Amino acid sequence: MVGTGYVGLVSGACLADVGCSVTCVDVDAAKVATLRKGELPIYEPGLGEVVRRTVARHRLRFSTSVADGIRGSDAVFIAVGTPSGGDGRADLSQVEAVAREIGRHLEHYTVVITKSTVPVGTAMAVRAAIAHELAVREVDVEFDVASNPEFLKEGAAVADFLRPDRIVVGVESERAREVLAQIYRPFVLNGHPLLFMDIASAEVTKYAANAMLAVRISFMNLVSQLCEAAGADIGAVRSGIGSDPRIGSKFLYAGIGYGGSCFPKDVRALITTGEEAGLSMELLRATEAINDRQKLVAVQRLQLALGTLEGRRVAVWGLAFKPETDDVRDAPALAIISELVARGASVVAYDPVAVEQARSVLGDSCEFTASAYDALDGADALVLATEWPEFRTPDTDEMAKRMRGRVVVDGRNVLDGESLRAEGFEYSGIGLRSSPPQDQARR
Repeated sequence: MVGTGYVGLVSGACLADVGCSVTCVDVDAAKVATLRKGELPIYEPGLGEVVRRTVARHRLRFSTSVADGIRGSDAVFIAVGTPSGGDGRADLSQVEAVAREIGRHLEHYTVVITKSTVPVGTAMAVRAAIAHELAVREVDVEFDVASNPEFLKEGAAVADFLRPDRIVVGVESERAREVLAQIYRPFVLNGHPLLFMDIASAEVTKYAANAMLAVRISFMNLVSQLCEAAGADIGAVRSGIGSDPRIGSKFLYAGIGYGGSCFPKDVRALITTGEEAGLSMELLRATEAINDRQKLVAVQRLQLALGTLEGRRVAVWGLAFKPETDDVRDAPALAIISELVARGASVVAYDPVAVEQARSVLGDSCEFTASAYDALDGADALVLATEWPEFRTPDTDEMAKRMRGRVVVDGRNVLDGESLRAEGFEYSGIGLRSSPPQDQARR
């Protein structure tokens, strides 16, 4: 498993947990040293236990050498980063570098699998890079390429890997199919579907899945605006449409937008891929625009309630893009904080696990505290940006004692608005009947 980031480490550890012998490779020697000590570079519930257990049973090891990792291996997964470039294209430089390194050291038949999220055609580019290096070495070694996209939810990645909704594998030969079937045999025995298809279809499936979920979120955020304008309630609407089995209730929550390492990047990449093929991707461009706008709804609500943000002190609860992770990539909270600071407010924030990650992005533009209530001291307003369980039933007496003002903007609709209003707070959620219409908040 080349790459010990989020995907590589979870995938490698979980494959080791079901019986595979796995070597996780990373060029970052410090990270490898940390992992060898049983310490994790990321926060993911349950992952540390799996890593420590599989290392102790000698089924998982860590190395800085690709040559060392592929020696004796039947399969090599490429699980390195593919960040979004300025033009929306996925940056494949790390994938290509690993492919060349594999070609320099390949000695026997191996299946090379792209696990990273990559655009259509990447597997063939990997094949070409490996073949080029073999030609330079003047050796003839058989190999196959395959695509095996991940569908892990941060905060539940271990459970998702061990109990997957589906395992998608794109192959071009029966030999490669047999290798992947053997790797994933424990999951098939447990009744989880293993779906084989062509490589291009597997590559499209990953992007299409994340884009579909992003569309649902932005659709509900658009409907939330209609609800506020019409005096309707987004919670009731969600129940009404979610009960239709053709729609379902998942990913129908209105809020302050999506973030993370997957949805924003994958939507941008699918837009670029489609447009390069001559297709107009209006739906995805609208999805992206709605999401960008939605991230600033909380700021607009504060502006409306406080009159001015200049000199105001605002507390923010939650920094990670979702609960049970320390990932702050494209997190709505960071966009909110940056905009508040730009408008002259001072911000103090708290998150159970993501403070250091946020600090590395925000620097000293924001103050951080060690507890949720400490963040409220002297605050004119509170924004709930991430729905961590500890925020759901706050002590309103403690809130009133700590805060200078009484404005609460619930960006995830998890607080009890009626109770807060009864205690004298000015509560605003997203898409709720009592919330000001978003066009009014924008003025």
